[in-house]
Amino acid sequence: MSTVVLLALTGLGLGALYFLIASGLSLIFGLMDVLNFAHGALLSVGAYGTWWAASGNLPGAGSGGLGFVLAVAFGTAVGTLAAVLLELAVIRPLYERPREQVLATVGVGLAVPALLSAIWGTDARPFPGPAALSGTFGLLGAQVPVNRLVLIVAAVVVLAVLKLFLGRTRHGLVVRAGVEDRAMVTALGIDVRRAFTLVFAIGGAAAALGGALGGLYFGSVDPGQGTSLLVFAFVVVVMGGMGSVGGAALAAVGVGLVQQFANYYTTAGLGDLAVVVLLAALLLVRPSGLTGRLA
Repeated sequence: MSTVVLLALTGLGLGALYFLIASGLSLIFGLMDVLNFAHGALLSVGAYGTWWAASGNLPGAGSGGLGFVLAVAFGTAVGTLAAVLLELAVIRPLYERPREQVLATVGVGLAVPALLSAIWGTDARPFPGPAALSGTFGLLGAQVPVNRLVLIVAAVVVLAVLKLFLGRTRHGLVVRAGVEDRAMVTALGIDVRRAFTLVFAIGGAAAALGGALGGLYFGSVDPGQGTSLLVFAFVVVVMGGMGSVGGAALAAVGVGLVQQFANYYTTAGLGDLAVVVLLAALLLVRPSGLTGRLA
């Protein structure tokens, strides 16, 4: 029983990390029809920004208490700024040229890890997380790492914020209307470009937060971390339904649980194969994903 509880909560923690990455990816694609292959780079920027700040390089930030909260906020802010710059400098000039858009984001996704490697090296760096989050807590006989719970709480908060943004805010409604008929919304005097930049900023913030908290999960950061996690984020987005944030949340939970249980009860590494099989089976039954709609 304790093993099942541990695997379940660990799988939910991994699923929460996947959702933090996939939510922004799904939001950007669903609202803006942009397939952003540089999304993993935003995660890496957030991870390294948090690591840099928590290592004592930012006044007031550190690896414990409020200092770590400040480090996470700094890493998330840096990732958000990187997302805005990416939209303004790379994506915006290519909105009407999707092929070049994909190639440009792939290029950025390869360039950022190379830049991080050039600055800090290719070796993984130990992540200076707070001692309070490196321990465990007891639940039904299992000792569960506290950082898994932090990831789950963060994912729930992000899901709630995104739902609120899409359904209850003026900017969310403007973006949804702009996707349907950009010319009409522009004719009404609404600057759709600013709303699209805001969407990119929100997506980048979610990815950067995933990178900042992913350091707690893995215990280290490395330049290729964002690229490797992006693969599973795309799986989650496809399974959840292209553009569906709620579907991405459900898919992330399924992927995280399947991966953890398969890795434990079968040969190590088969968890990744199990995820691919799950994706194929779902698409055979529901080609549009779990929801197939923006929600």
